[in-house]
Parts: sequence; C-alpha cells; structure tokens
Amino acid sequence: MGSLVPTGSTLIHQVCSIAAEAGAIINSFVPISGVVEYDLKHDMSPVTKADKAANDHIVTALKRIQPGAVIVAEESVESMEAIKNVSEPFWLVDPLDGTKEFIAGRDEFTVNIALIVHRKPQLGVIYLPAQDCIYWGENGVGAFRASGGENPIQISTRPIPPAGPTAVGSRSHSNAATEEWLSQKKIRDFQAAGSSLKFCKVAEGSADIYPRFGRTMEWDIAAGHAILAAAGGRIRTITGERLRYGKPGFENPNFLADGG
Repeated sequence: MGSLVPTGSTLIHQVCSIAAEAGAIINSFVPISGVVEYDLKHDMSPVTKADKAANDHIVTALKRIQPGAVIVAEESVESMEAIKNVSEPFWLVDPLDGTKEFIAGRDEFTVNIALIVHRKPQLGVIYLPAQDCIYWGENGVGAFRASGGENPIQISTRPIPPAGPTAVGSRSHSNAATEEWLSQKKIRDFQAAGSSLKFCKVAEGSADIYPRFGRTMEWDIAAGHAILAAAGGRIRTITGERLRYGKPGFENPNFLADGG
C-alpha cells in the first residue's frame, strides 16, 4: 500500500494499515510452486493457513487500537451472545474473502474489515493483496481507491447508462436463481468477479448492479456495503428492505446491491 494516507478519520487510517499488513501476510503464503494447500471447513468451504494467519493479525491489531472491541471474524467467530446490545459497535472481519480465487492463483481475493454501528456499516476497508489496491469508505466522508501507493481518488456510483445496466456477479457461486433474475432484466453486460470486489465495481461505477441469490455471511459483505454506501449506492433485500447487521447467526438474506 506504500505510503498511502487515506482521507477520513484516524480510525480509517489505522484500519487501512491493518488490512494492508494482513495482505502482506497472505502474500507470504503464496508458494513458489503456486500450489496452495487447504483444508475444508464444516460447510465444505476451503480454508488455508493464510486465512488463519491474517485473521489472527487483524483481531490482535483491532484489539490493540480498541481494547475491549467486539470482533466477529470468520475464522474465529465470537458468539452473538458476546454482543449484549446489537446497537453496540462491533467489527466484522473476513481476513481472506475469495479463498477459492487465492487457491486458484487469481488476483481477486480480498481482506475485509468493517465497523458496525447501530446495525449499519460505519466504515469499511477492502484490500486486494495481489493487486496492491485498496478501497475504503466511511459514512459522511466518502469512498476512495488507491493502487500501488498512488494518491487516493474519490469514487462514486454512476447513473445507469442509456444502453442499460452492467451487472456483476460471482465467478465461483453462480446459480439458477441468479441466471433467471438476470434473464428477466434488461442487462447490457455482465462481469464475473471474485470476492467482495463486486461491491467495489459498483461503488466505482464500472458496474451498476450486483444481485446475490445464495448464502452469504455478514462478514462477507459488510466492508463492501460500507464502501458502496459511502459512494452513493445501497444494498436492499429482494423485497426492498434495508440490510441490517448483528442478525442471529450472521447470515444474510438474498440481496441486490446497486448505485442507489
């Protein structure tokens, strides 16, 4: 991430640094052979040593800057009972989103850190270790992107082009429900992307809508939600309701993310 100093609060500066440090840890686990070893979790999703090492670093670093912080991280999920009041600020962390991308040697895996306040994302950071590209957003400040230590640029969603919207969707988790939804809409183009990068594409105006029909957890989307909202976008359930955080089990309903 170079000497990047992002726009926003001191806290977002610190979180950007933590995400970049976690990204460096992840990159250190890429073997010369290119073959990444992994195990399967109880839900049959893959997990690597990089996931666990990045998770431990982020949790430790957040507790250093916020002693007593409540942290819900994918690889060390604390019980919902730890959050006595769901309006109390807490962190959602996915230390390596897109583990399948990482294992396959692609460059779209991400580090995700978000702060939830009053059941909504207050700030979020997404870092792409293989691209040295970082996105961040903060409520009331805006959304930004920087690559390779370059000066940050502010990003925003775009109006839907006259020719029609561009949709972005999962490279690894497409399904019949998504295909059916896309077929019913006047979609001009479709982009496949891995991990939380899909939210960033909508936030920066290179895509217009991201439909998600399938299982996701709060830590999968919170950072992307924060960035998208700060860029002028939104996430709604399929029935049009606002997405809330701190739900029992942390599982999300199907949703649509768009430019607002």
